[in-house]
Amino acid sequence: MALSIASTALSNLPLREKPGQHVPGTIKVCAELRKTNVKATKGGVSSVCVPLPPDRPLWFPGSSPPEWLDGSLPGDFGFDPLGLGSDPETLQWFAQAELIHGRWAMLAVAGILIPEWLQSLGFIENFSWYEAGTKEYYTDTTTLFVIQLALMGWVEGRRWADLVNPGSVDIEPKFPNRKNPKPDVGYPGGLWFDPMMWGRGSPEPVMVLRTKEIKNGRLAMLAFVGFWFQAIYTGQSPTENLMAHIADPGHCNIFSVRSSIFFFYC
Repeated sequence: MALSIASTALSNLPLREKPGQHVPGTIKVCAELRKTNVKATKGGVSSVCVPLPPDRPLWFPGSSPPEWLDGSLPGDFGFDPLGLGSDPETLQWFAQAELIHGRWAMLAVAGILIPEWLQSLGFIENFSWYEAGTKEYYTDTTTLFVIQLALMGWVEGRRWADLVNPGSVDIEPKFPNRKNPKPDVGYPGGLWFDPMMWGRGSPEPVMVLRTKEIKNGRLAMLAFVGFWFQAIYTGQSPTENLMAHIADPGHCNIFSVRSSIFFFYC
């Protein structure tokens, strides 16, 4: 719940302090990126973007972002103290890896919290995400593993092909008098993934939506790590831990686990 509130608050932060102010040449740069879509994608920069001005919000106010983080990537706040993204191809890989992990984490958090809520309403019984792997299903775990490996391998293989050659795995149906979206790695869009066409139009609103997505994805990744830690330490669900913290915040918090972990490992 706390993470959801924080996610909503962070997602609504303005991307620009001065919306009407643009860096000279910004529109020209964005137009060039749209013309050379494949080249822009290979460089790690989205083809649907407007690089943010130098006074954009940064992870540390007053700091100077590295030159390779120019604000053209969603969720770019100039944080790369180790210089891991200085190589354009590596930066592209990191951006796509964070994006896909964030999406999986959002699905995982929803897949944990929603069944817990349904269980509290009496719709399901004996739900435990942490022990889901020990349950008996319609077949044995080896068969499930092989099926998942084959399906996920096919999907990830196509995603890798799209990363190497943007647009090569396009499945968008072709209709007369209808212009399909241009290939953009990580954002397939189209009829299957963007039926409401929220990801189309002028670059700035698209950048806002993509930044909200990556912010929520980052929070979801942190949330899942917290769920995992709570399940190991307390043996309770995230909702139960939240209720215990609300009832006694002075004793049920992250600092109360320090002594117990010390004795556990000793």
